[in-house]
Amino acid sequence: MSQTDFDALLALQDLDTRIDQEVHRKAQLPERAELAEIERHMGQAQVGRSVVAAALGEVASRQEAAEHELKVTEDRVVQVNRRLYGGTVTASRELQAMAEDVEGLKKRASELEDKALGLMEEREPFDAELASLDGKLAELTERQRGTLERLGIAENEVDESLVDLTAQRPGAVEAVPKPLLTAYDRLRSRLGGVAVARLVGGRCDGCHLSLSAMELDRIRHQSAGSLETCEQCGRILVIAGH
Repeated sequence: MSQTDFDALLALQDLDTRIDQEVHRKAQLPERAELAEIERHMGQAQVGRSVVAAALGEVASRQEAAEHELKVTEDRVVQVNRRLYGGTVTASRELQAMAEDVEGLKKRASELEDKALGLMEEREPFDAELASLDGKLAELTERQRGTLERLGIAENEVDESLVDLTAQRPGAVEAVPKPLLTAYDRLRSRLGGVAVARLVGGRCDGCHLSLSAMELDRIRHQSAGSLETCEQCGRILVIAGH
């Protein structure tokens, strides 16, 4: 192997590292975390809204029942009064019974009015809370829309960068001898994407560990073009001057 071959391999590694960094950047865009946070708050608000809506529905159902019964009672008062004062009934006992019936119905109507008013007051906090949650959800939905738009723009920027970098890869691969490329691909899959490292000041910049003095001396006495690997991490070492 020549120094040119190793330089080509290092160039391929640098290119692949940049591609990996862009893929990672796309997955970790701040807009993505912001969107997840917004959706978490939306989920909480929706759960809260469901609870409040259920409570409101229960109170509203009781209010509706009370108001319905009140209307039926009031209608009954009208009907009894019509008979009472219509002149069709003349028997005093029956007239007295109807008068007592009217009084009882009016009393019941008054109770139902009070009950309906009480239920109306009981539902007011639920109505207010539901309106507040609906407002919050509307705000979160708008934030979600804006964040999705910004996320799309950021993703497009990364995608454009990836298209450009990926287009450079076939040429970079072609410049590397096949045996070296085979070793590179094998190590890259095993070592988290970084198969090649520079030897800088006796230290591998892949694992950032120093080689032993004996290993460094051995490498220095190898012929130019020999394939060397880091004794610590196993990555291919590219050594300046070889």
